[in-house]
Amino acid sequence: MKIFLAGASGAIGSEIVSQLVARGHEVVGTTRSADKTARLRALGAEPVIVDALDRRSVVDAVARAEPEVVVHQLTALSGPMDLRSAKQMLAATNRLRVDGTDNLVAAARAAGARRFVAQSNSLWMERAGGPIVDENSRLEPRPPADAEQTVAALRHLERVVTGISWADGIVLRYGSFYGPGTGVSAASDAVTSAQIRQRKFPIVGKGTGVWSLVHIADAASATVAAIERGKPGIYHVADAEPALVSDWLPHLARALGAKPPRRVPAWLAGLVGGKAAVDMMLRARGISSEKIRRDLGWAPRFPSWRMGFTDGMR
Repeated sequence: MKIFLAGASGAIGSEIVSQLVARGHEVVGTTRSADKTARLRALGAEPVIVDALDRRSVVDAVARAEPEVVVHQLTALSGPMDLRSAKQMLAATNRLRVDGTDNLVAAARAAGARRFVAQSNSLWMERAGGPIVDENSRLEPRPPADAEQTVAALRHLERVVTGISWADGIVLRYGSFYGPGTGVSAASDAVTSAQIRQRKFPIVGKGTGVWSLVHIADAASATVAAIERGKPGIYHVADAEPALVSDWLPHLARALGAKPPRRVPAWLAGLVGGKAAVDMMLRARGISSEKIRRDLGWAPRFPSWRMGFTDGMR
């Protein structure tokens, strides 16, 4: 198939390009930076520089590509991150999930695409019911004030994409990424790995939040499955072992050769990192990815983060 991939130069975008090209697909991949076009060519994609917030340029780029499938992997989450830059990156990502989504959907419709696949995430599933939720669960309706815009942007993306009537609209709620290119890998000097090594990524309170994780290559293979044979709706994408923060974070520290993470009380973490960070550490829900395994035959290379932290971090 011919596929238009928005966000092709990011961590998961690059993996998706590689896997699609290996399977014989033709990929047109976007980037915001001319410096990244050579890498996209090396991966086998036709690069195009596009500002996803400029609707005319998006519509023109998609029209020239004439894709059967449009894939939305746009975020602004990259590079060194402190509290200030994290807020800026989240705000920019929120715009991409709202205005960028609207622009890509309009462009896909005008170009006659028959499938639209978009990135969401699972960290803000509703804080209700059991610790593990499936695709019937909704996003948290009452998030902390400092997460309201983020959750609203995710809700907008999911509503628009699953509401598509002229093509197959598919949303992928990914678990938290790790592995090469994500900032969480054995060879990474990126902020997340550095924070863990420097014991600046603590367990908050008792670490009772349940997170689902997924190796970046497995997230990409699930995306390829959705591109090739997905049905309209939502799929959860994660390994088979949702885990308490108090379980997986010490294992990750060991995999990175770091000392065990510190523990800090919730009130102190809230003062430093905000209520949203505390909520994710204490109240997050894990996800079941049984649907995509059953319906699309997806099988991750790393079925557990335990194996992935040991063998998949390089």
